[in-house]
Amino acid sequence: MSDAMALDFSRPDEAFAPADPANGNSVTIRGVRLPLDELVNRKLFEPEARQKLREALQAAKPFPHLVVEGIFHPDLLRLITEEFEDHSQTVWLDIKSRYESFRRSVMGTRLGPASQIYFDIVNSGWFLEWVGSITGIPYLLADPQLYGGGLHESLTGASFAIHRDFNRHSTSGLKNEMVFITYLNKGWQPEWGSALELWDKKQKACVTRVQPEFGHSIFMLHGPASFHGHPVPLNAPDGRPRRSVAAYFYTSPEAGKPSRDKLNTIFMNRLPLDRVLAVARVCTPPIIWSAVKKITGR
Repeated sequence: MSDAMALDFSRPDEAFAPADPANGNSVTIRGVRLPLDELVNRKLFEPEARQKLREALQAAKPFPHLVVEGIFHPDLLRLITEEFEDHSQTVWLDIKSRYESFRRSVMGTRLGPASQIYFDIVNSGWFLEWVGSITGIPYLLADPQLYGGGLHESLTGASFAIHRDFNRHSTSGLKNEMVFITYLNKGWQPEWGSALELWDKKQKACVTRVQPEFGHSIFMLHGPASFHGHPVPLNAPDGRPRRSVAAYFYTSPEAGKPSRDKLNTIFMNRLPLDRVLAVARVCTPPIIWSAVKKITGR
């Protein structure tokens, strides 16, 4: 068994200078000014970084995953951590059984401003494009209601038995492709327990251990052998909780497949030639129709 090494793209806190209101756009949350163009580390989106991340994910054991440090501005993550204490707007669900013990924000609940910004980022089109380029999974879809995701918190004694995540979204039926988690625990020590464990496909041994350290994010691809959990109970000496934010990414079963359904805008008053082309489109095999379009440019 080995501890996962995070690919470190972090920057020192002092590198994030206070945003100048006259120089670029920013947002202020509880007195902390965040420059919008520094909410994520742009170096990670460069071609060389994408390739490095892609190679690390493909080489990971026991199943495809990737731990990255420094994706998000540390001040944004600190503000999110504060919002775990605010019970005025976020609704929480306590989960306790012989297999798991933690609490999480309720699906679709209102979130604090910093938490909402985080999920706006990870659910955005440009972020999903980046994730797709790293994982090799096209047509990724976000879930803004955060089924299974949101804010997660474990208290002293809590654990989560080794398991495999759900295959389909409970209401949309979309296929679960991966979970993306960012940890929020400053000064975390391994002896406190509650490390994320990735097990082999025979469910006999832990292969990789991931410590839930502040600013570390993990992509964990879902599959028939993606067994994971944090079975060692949390035991921090000062009683501190284990906190994270999580989002799942999905694909549609129909994504990328040819379809005869209307994919374009349908106009009421169509020209005679367009009516003829519409009939021809229905009657012509897709492969022939595609070849004709390439030749004619129509």
